[in-house]
Amino acid sequence: MGLLQEFKDFALKGNVIDLAVGVIIGTEFSKIVNSLVTDIIMPPIGKLIGGQNFDQLKIHLGKELVMKDGAAVMKDGQPVYTEAVINLGHCIQTIVNFLIIAFCVFLVVKAMNTAKKTLEEKLALAPKAAPEAPPDVKLLTEIRDLLKEKQA
Repeated sequence: MGLLQEFKDFALKGNVIDLAVGVIIGTEFSKIVNSLVTDIIMPPIGKLIGGQNFDQLKIHLGKELVMKDGAAVMKDGQPVYTEAVINLGHCIQTIVNFLIIAFCVFLVVKAMNTAKKTLEEKLALAPKAAPEAPPDVKLLTEIRDLLKEKQA
């Protein structure tokens, strides 16, 4: 079997296609959760802590002069500084996003496990059909029944 044929067989298997669909849907779901957190959840929380916008919640560590080739970089006659900042608000927002996504995945897995368990219980309670007898056993059974009828 050629390499191309093997790749085609691999790529067209249901598991690979299911995985691709899951990744695409997961990516889009992440965008929805980001919007939910950024636009709906965080503004009321920011309001509760004194009108703070979480995007602006930062810890400033200090400024540092920007250097290039051993000299300070100047812009409009003024030295350019960079500021070291810890973006605490963005970190909190990312944690909230993760918790929401993790909770949603938990609910989906829980629903699937419940459905699987229910299906297994229904299958266990369903009457099982007797296995079909081989043709020679059927023939012998018919002969036995005919002999019983003749004797009666």
